[in-house]
Amino acid sequence: MRNGVTNVLIVGVGGQGVILASEMLSAVALRSGLDVKKSEVHGMSQRGGVVTSHVRFGGKVHSPLIPSGEADVILGFELAESLRWVHQLAEGGKIIANSQRLVPPITATGKFSYPGDVIERIRARAPQAKIIDAIGIATELGNPRLVNTILLGVLSKSLDLDEKIWLEVVEKMAPKGTGEINRKAFLEGRSR
Repeated sequence: MRNGVTNVLIVGVGGQGVILASEMLSAVALRSGLDVKKSEVHGMSQRGGVVTSHVRFGGKVHSPLIPSGEADVILGFELAESLRWVHQLAEGGKIIANSQRLVPPITATGKFSYPGDVIERIRARAPQAKIIDAIGIATELGNPRLVNTILLGVLSKSLDLDEKIWLEVVEKMAPKGTGEINRKAFLEGRSR
């Protein structure tokens, strides 16, 4: 945290729930009485492209974009995307990453390859990185679309925001009819 502002960079690929997660985090911070700014990039997200969301909150936030190298937390929904953004991590910052690997189709051409040592490279920059099998947990809960809520649960342990507010927001903002399972997913992530 710098100047009373917490910076969370959420990264992944289209369809993983990055935008909904950033909206939930923003809502929790806002309900906690904090100033919140958010910015996102989701260009080719419908085709599995990169999705990023900057969420900044604190006493007074002047810009929605996290300054270079000042992310307090990188919340990665896909392993290689977590590595791609590791340069944005502040000294002493945290990485929470889903262990899921979504290998892009272009690797079939042989011109590009998915890095084989992703976890080692992440840990070289952030030795305390939490790598979570969120897709495995979500599948056990019966819905692979719960990855974002599980990761928010893990993230919530790193932020000074009331658990009660988190649970209210998760249940309210979850897709219709999924409030209870999303609550369960959040608490499962929070227990990790």
